[in-house]
Amino acid sequence: MTTTSERVSEALTRQVSKVSQSVFDGSRLRVVLLVDVYDGAQQQFLEAYEQLCNQVASVPGHVSDQLCQSIENPSQWLITSEWESAPPFLAWVNSEEHVRMVEPLHSCVRDTRSLRFHIVRETGGEAAGAKASKRRLQTSPRIGDGVIRHALTFTVKPGSEREVAKILANYASPEARVDDTTRLCRTSLFMHGNRVVRAIEVRGDLLAALRHVARQPEVRAVEEAINPYLEQERDLNDQESARVFFTRAALPAVHHVTSDEQPETERHALYYPAKSGQGMRLAEALAQHDEAAAEAPDSPVLRSTIFQRDDVVVRLVDVRGARGAADLPESGRAAELKKLLDGAAVRMDLITDRRSPDA
Repeated sequence: MTTTSERVSEALTRQVSKVSQSVFDGSRLRVVLLVDVYDGAQQQFLEAYEQLCNQVASVPGHVSDQLCQSIENPSQWLITSEWESAPPFLAWVNSEEHVRMVEPLHSCVRDTRSLRFHIVRETGGEAAGAKASKRRLQTSPRIGDGVIRHALTFTVKPGSEREVAKILANYASPEARVDDTTRLCRTSLFMHGNRVVRAIEVRGDLLAALRHVARQPEVRAVEEAINPYLEQERDLNDQESARVFFTRAALPAVHHVTSDEQPETERHALYYPAKSGQGMRLAEALAQHDEAAAEAPDSPVLRSTIFQRDDVVVRLVDVRGARGAADLPESGRAAELKKLLDGAAVRMDLITDRRSPDA
């Protein structure tokens, strides 16, 4: 006999397993930045941080931050910050303003690693507890599938699209195994006009996977081959030039939803041109649509990942074969989306879609 509590638990498990990733639940955000400072550059780093801290204090959605130095290794530092929710942080960290703000840090930093967490539970004194009760916490943990999703987007010079597509379609796949705990699962490349979107799926450590890919000769050859066609120039032999390019090209996944059904699918990408300043709202509207679609037995969309940076919004969808593809682009929130779109949503051209053999 199934008890009421067991039925509630089962329903909750089904609910949280559908949405494995989202920045839109309104919860507070904790950002952790691990920093490895060059030997002897600690004072320079501290001064650069003080300047950055004063600027960040006025960013909407920022609550507080802390700077910590390791008691074991003075080259290791930890920066933590709290934000009212994820969207204002993402709007800031993906902006050109942020690129300019953090520039003074790079001359004294050997390596960084950024981690972002929704706050699920917290403890504290009575006063802290009363204050915290007025803030929003993630209500329940999400159950993921062990896969991290990320994308890059950039534009090429008009007129070069056909040559770029040929280069991107014909490269040899890199080694899927990164280390004992990390491997590349899937890479999907799409184009619309002169915009390129490369979506990757990784099981394990995303940063380790990205560094692994960048070192592979097959990928390096492709990157060098498309260099002459890029609208934003870069020099892959110049660490700072490469860092700025890939920082601007990053297209983070802001929402992922999966239905319970897992048949064979076709993959498509839809590009949504957002009106100026409306990219995050547009991504949230699409996320709400896809959550509802995941519950509908007749929906062609079985999995959906929404990527967003500034006013670039891309929706990667896995659908039930050709029947589902014929229904794209679609949305049950057409009126709301129309207010946020600067033109019609379009289906991007698939250039290549590769999976590792044991992904």
